[in-house]
Amino acid sequence: MNDVRLAAMSDEPLDLDAHLAAVEDHRLGAVTTFIGRVRDNDPDATTPVVGLDYSSHPDAEATLRRLAEEAVAGSGAPALVAVSHRTGRLDVGDAAVIIAVASEHRAEAFDVCRAVIEAIKRDLPVWKRQLESDGSSSWKGIGG
Repeated sequence: MNDVRLAAMSDEPLDLDAHLAAVEDHRLGAVTTFIGRVRDNDPDATTPVVGLDYSSHPDAEATLRRLAEEAVAGSGAPALVAVSHRTGRLDVGDAAVIIAVASEHRAEAFDVCRAVIEAIKRDLPVWKRQLESDGSSSWKGIGG
């Protein structure tokens, strides 16, 4: 039953309900979600953050699917995953990442969800330009 039902890079706003629907399965009793949103601050910023501009490698969607598959395989438990990452300009409050995981039990659902986001932060070929209120910007790459 290990399955990645959705793995997408999108320049459109992400929809939590679509991710929840993708992992719907009456055999699975636990569903966890993670939403990574653009915040108005960063330790490296000298002024408030007003947005992020994400760009990605052409292979990013295939990499995202592989990372989700590896997270499920590493759990040793049945799980379904739906994960998406935004590209393009995002404003403060916009969802940059959404992950939904369904599993038989909560521990496995939480574990897979955490493994997916940690793998994304570490290995997904996505770069972001952080935009500050004073007009300055800075680039952050994989792991940043």
